[in-house]
Amino acid sequence: MIRKSDAERVLVRMPRDVKAWIEREAERNGASQNSEIIRAIRARMDREREATA
Repeated sequence: MIRKSDAERVLVRMPRDVKAWIEREAERNGASQNSEIIRAIRARMDREREATA
């Protein structure tokens, strides 16, 4: 979990289909939409890190 003191706020505009996917994933995983966004970004970060290693 991210502590408030370690977090930055950002406003993100996204297409409706992406928002709908995030909502479904959050519900399926019993998680918040925020955590699903972070999970997706970290997965991308990991893939890029592996590709450059």
